[in-house]
Amino acid sequence: MINNILDASRRIQPFIRNTPLIQSKGLSDLIGAQVHFKLENLQITGSFKARGALNKILSLSEKEKSTGVVSASTGNHGAAVAYAAEQVGIQCTIYVPEKSSSIKLGNMKQFGANIEVHGKDCIDSETMARQVSIKTGKTYVSPYNDTFVMAGQGTIGVEIESQCDGLDAIIVSVGGGGLIAGTAIYLKSIWPTIHVIGCSPENSAVMIHSMKAGKILELESKPTLSDGTAGGVEKESITFPICCDIIDETVLVTEDEIKRAMKIYMDKEHQLLEGAAGTAVATLLKKKDSLKNQRVGVVICGGNISLDTVRDLLN
Repeated sequence: MINNILDASRRIQPFIRNTPLIQSKGLSDLIGAQVHFKLENLQITGSFKARGALNKILSLSEKEKSTGVVSASTGNHGAAVAYAAEQVGIQCTIYVPEKSSSIKLGNMKQFGANIEVHGKDCIDSETMARQVSIKTGKTYVSPYNDTFVMAGQGTIGVEIESQCDGLDAIIVSVGGGGLIAGTAIYLKSIWPTIHVIGCSPENSAVMIHSMKAGKILELESKPTLSDGTAGGVEKESITFPICCDIIDETVLVTEDEIKRAMKIYMDKEHQLLEGAAGTAVATLLKKKDSLKNQRVGVVICGGNISLDTVRDLLN
């Protein structure tokens, strides 16, 4: 997988931004540690998802490209697939669950995606998209359950290595597990002792509960600010065994903890972040005592948040 990640880094380089890794004075002082934020909220399309989608679509054969692609998403992955498809000039259709974020749907549309609404959560949409893929021959681009997608997300680790002298711990939000799997595989290959912390909202933590159970569970998800990590995990997902092996510690956070963390981040860093990134910041605050005096990386995985949500947070 390390070679796959390095290949992905070279492949997608012309189409992405090398996002900053910044040391936060405000959060470092608050935590009592060296806190570094990897700013994927500044990535093209507003989230890390552009990396995986690009690596997958750029790897397609000319025949595969000619039939177009289909995917499923709550928003960020859909925008990433649409952006990647636009770069190579192919058609894409994105299936989204009901009540998806309006700002994320708008983000998809601006890159030319054809959007179809189906189901109540990600699993429903993914099931439909896979059925359409089989029926039409269009390539299905998974949000996480794909080696090319996971390798693309792992390029974050490649950048982090070049941007600092080392980290003692890294905090990454967990949905389907592609982001933490790819990033942690690479970082553990160069810094074997790095402590990998995976986090999810209490309202939707299927991967974390599945890890504890030793098998992928079918669990209902409640509404959460962290919509980018919400929903189920596909059966036999390649990310599941990797997450079980690579994640050293898991943390669940409440909606109130996510809200508080997002407000603190916006106040200290003067940047917008979405709920999935707020989950990682909430975990940083929750683990304050055990992280003291350490070099801690936090992946700010996206910044696609509506103004209405920001108003609700501030009020």
